Amino acid sequence: MEQFRGAGDKATLVKITVLRGNNLRGNKAESILNYVRAEFNGIVLGDSQKLDAAVDQGVDYNFTCSFECSDAAHTLDDMAHKPVILTVIEVLPKEKKQKEEKTAVIGQAIVDLLPLLHDVTVCVPEPLLSGVQLSDSNLLKVTVETAYSVPEVWNPVSGSGPPSSYVAALQVPLTAEKEQVLMFSNGLLKVGGESEPMGRPRKWPLGPLLAPGAQFIPGVSMEGEPIEMEDGDLTSIEDRDFRKEAETNKKRVSWDTERRCFLDVDGAACLTRRIAESRLWPVEVMRSPQVGATKGGKDLIKSLLAIIVNILTNVWLNCLFVCVCVCVCMYADSRTYIIIEIALEKSLVPKRSPEELAKRVMELIPPRAPLPRRPAGAERAVQEYQAQIASVAGQVLEQYQQLFGPAFLPGEKPLDPTSQEQRKTKLLGELNYSGKYFAFKEQIKYSVVRIVREKMLRTEAFSDPEQLQAFLSQLYVFLVDEMHVALNKTLSVDAQETQPRPLVDGAQLIHFAKEAQLNGDYQLAAQYYQEQLTRDRSDPAHWFDYGVLYMLTTDYQKAEECFHYAVSMEQTHLPSLLMCGILAEMGGRFEEAETFFEGATCVDPANVVAWTLFALAQELLCPEGGLSSSYHLALARLQLLRAEYGSAESSLKEALHDSFQDPDVWALFGHIHHLTGEFGKAQECYERTLDFVTDATDTHPVYLRLGSIYLQEGEFQRAKTTYLRACKSSPSCLTWLGLGIACYRLGELTEAEDALTEANILNNGNAEVWGYLSLVCLQTGRRLEAEQSYKYALKLNLQKEAVLREIKALQDHVGFGNPCF
Repeated sequence: MEQFRGAGDKATLVKITVLRGNNLRGNKAESILNYVRAEFNGIVLGDSQKLDAAVDQGVDYNFTCSFECSDAAHTLDDMAHKPVILTVIEVLPKEKKQKEEKTAVIGQAIVDLLPLLHDVTVCVPEPLLSGVQLSDSNLLKVTVETAYSVPEVWNPVSGSGPPSSYVAALQVPLTAEKEQVLMFSNGLLKVGGESEPMGRPRKWPLGPLLAPGAQFIPGVSMEGEPIEMEDGDLTSIEDRDFRKEAETNKKRVSWDTERRCFLDVDGAACLTRRIAESRLWPVEVMRSPQVGATKGGKDLIKSLLAIIVNILTNVWLNCLFVCVCVCVCMYADSRTYIIIEIALEKSLVPKRSPEELAKRVMELIPPRAPLPRRPAGAERAVQEYQAQIASVAGQVLEQYQQLFGPAFLPGEKPLDPTSQEQRKTKLLGELNYSGKYFAFKEQIKYSVVRIVREKMLRTEAFSDPEQLQAFLSQLYVFLVDEMHVALNKTLSVDAQETQPRPLVDGAQLIHFAKEAQLNGDYQLAAQYYQEQLTRDRSDPAHWFDYGVLYMLTTDYQKAEECFHYAVSMEQTHLPSLLMCGILAEMGGRFEEAETFFEGATCVDPANVVAWTLFALAQELLCPEGGLSSSYHLALARLQLLRAEYGSAESSLKEALHDSFQDPDVWALFGHIHHLTGEFGKAQECYERTLDFVTDATDTHPVYLRLGSIYLQEGEFQRAKTTYLRACKSSPSCLTWLGLGIACYRLGELTEAEDALTEANILNNGNAEVWGYLSLVCLQTGRRLEAEQSYKYALKLNLQKEAVLREIKALQDHVGFGNPCF
């Protein structure tokens, strides 16, 4: 088969060459006079010369014919769903008085032209489509399988009426201007009694044009889908029994026919737009008398069945397997439904390609300097003694400054060196008189006792006075030496030890706080904000974030205090100025609000929101008038914060009209379904959000909630993949915890421990992390660590009853891990 470009690239010549035929058998035993006829799209392309062939021998035809592919005739869509038909015809010997030549069909062969529409050539110098055309176009395949549980009227009593034909039809756009009606004729009425076999071949949509055996598409069969994987109606558990009965014993009409449609770039865009504008795709199924079955062709029986396929939310899927119920009169009574498969070579909305994920959890854990070793035993006793000496020295210096501090002021008479002993006596007298000297001794005494026990290893009283005296001398020398070490550290600038960097930086604290807000854990969010303020109280952004938390909890007074703090530190902090104005207006202090808004306009004269609180709606107007999808999306976010889920969903539906491919819209849909307990719908929305090529504004809550749904459904591998992506893009205690749980459920204990350890580093106050660490240690036979982790889980008040029960059951099984044993 060859194809050549015509003049101006407006038409393409497709040449078909038939080389040879083998194993031909005719009606008689002698040699066969035969030829090949080539047909395409209802037109005979040509006949080969007539050749004799011996029975069961081959014949060389070397026959070539051609046709032109263009927009006027033999279009790309024709090539997508119509094959070239090669018919081998035998010329029968003439009988006596026979004037005309008689022929008989020996067999047929089908040549599928679909490969010519791909970047594949079948003995051709170049494909029909350029690389750009191939990338922008699409191939739609619609397969109408079987209509089940058809009404009794579709099965008239034998002899009571003419035979009927059964046709299904639907309409799709091929280009921006051209619509194509897809006709599926020759439906076969079956009375039931057995199920349709799986793996049965699919048929060409050409009906009687093909000989028996040639009507099947090579290499394509009906595989079907499990009911739970179907889209549409009758997919719930309650419908399983009815489906089984209908697909085994009830009457049905079977087509098993596939129709392919070639969609150019405009046709694909038009189909996407149609689906976005209307979620309903009508399909008609008709029963009518066969042509010629009644006198004069009068239509005695006609039944029209209108079906609506909900396809809106599936435009990015490559294949949609739909079971559709019919809700019209007798069809509703019979619970008639039809199985239709709609497949696209490429999804209408581009999907994100799978990203390379870490093969091991440790690959995602950032490198860290080893934690400073905690002193224990004798070393800890000495450090505690040095700390007490430093504390006492500081208090003595403070007392000395109170007594003699004025002498160090500029212009004052300096202290006399000869009176040093007098000052010492005065200082000691003041310390004794005030009781501080006794307090100092008590303060140091406990640390000295620890040194005696843990450094000197003396725990019993001395019976020999000389040994006691020798020990006291040794102790005195040691304590004086360590006192000098402590004082040198206190008074020397160079000796100051550098504090280790915190494990969590400021950006992570804000990230964790917002994550806690998302989960409704406002107390934990407040802890993170407070820690951020402890580290840096001079950043107005930190006060602003803290104020936003109070706004969420409707504590407007504290929120206003935070915004005022921010403005007091930076007079030009625009977000805080605006919030101060809004809260002032909410409190009825209109003049104060006006002052803040005026200040905001001075900071940023081009800021629309600063000029007027009503500017948001004006700013988000579409150029052609009306409210834009951005407006509806912003409104939905506000309604979601106010727990107005119904209103938020309505706003998002409005946003979909103009921004069908906006991942933020689908992410917000998922949040609504998740918060209302519709986890199946939430999962669907979250998966589609992550499938988009463009990321949503905030994917972190999408990962967290989708991962938790997978864990609930027992899909641990998918949960692991989701949490791995979360740990890669926005790691937190909860993402590592989710990953650890998924790995534990998969039996990957080393991976689980790595993830849970990282979660514990980011937040060692999460009781669930300690609970799962205890489970891991129980599984790996580490008694001490299992018991310690369990103690921490109880101390932090682990609320997950299922996890507690699992821990106790495993403790009973292994016989350790519980301090009560």
